Amino acid sequence: MSRFLQIAGLVVGLVALVLQFAISMPASMAAGRSLPGSIVFYFSFFTILTNIAAVMVHASLLSPAGYAWFPAFAGQRMRAGVAVAITLVFIVYATVLAGLWQPQGLFLLCDILLHYITPFIFVLWWLIAGADGTTRWRDISWWMIYPLAYLAYVLIRAPFAGEVPYPFLDVDKNGAASVAVSALGVTALFIGLSALAVLIDHGIGRLRTKPATGMVSSRR
Repeated sequence: MSRFLQIAGLVVGLVALVLQFAISMPASMAAGRSLPGSIVFYFSFFTILTNIAAVMVHASLLSPAGYAWFPAFAGQRMRAGVAVAITLVFIVYATVLAGLWQPQGLFLLCDILLHYITPFIFVLWWLIAGADGTTRWRDISWWMIYPLAYLAYVLIRAPFAGEVPYPFLDVDKNGAASVAVSALGVTALFIGLSALAVLIDHGIGRLRTKPATGMVSSRR
């Protein structure tokens, strides 16, 4: 089951990312961006970056070659951190962003794959095989680097690019106070999900050690 989910996550994630790139480039250039600008804009979405991370986790664990290419993504701390981030992708999209536009055709397919299917596959895999009870509370501070660095990048880039990937981060339209509240809300959600991930990981670790402990006791 674990290997099936890893393969499914890798295949679905790659297909969704490549397809999203293929259909986004013409649309982005038609909106007035240059090809380099369109590529930068594509990689400016938290959803895209997090799905890339999920694909790299799967790739790093499926084969020795993958582990050699992406060793940093094979560790438990990275696996749990990606599980938190991709859960955030699902929650924010489902509760805030999904109602802001009505994608059609291949755009709708990519939306479903990147915001619903890949998060479901990755989190299910992590619960079944990725979590092992070794995460620590201090890991949360390490995980926080990603969303904070992303937020800094988006806000610093906005005045020069004249655009943001997500409307709730648009200072010009919403005002600095509104963006600050939104950013704090998403950050608080990330911290809450991180704490939940640590608790779940510890619980799964205890469940997996109980049978082994019981077997040792019965043999005695």
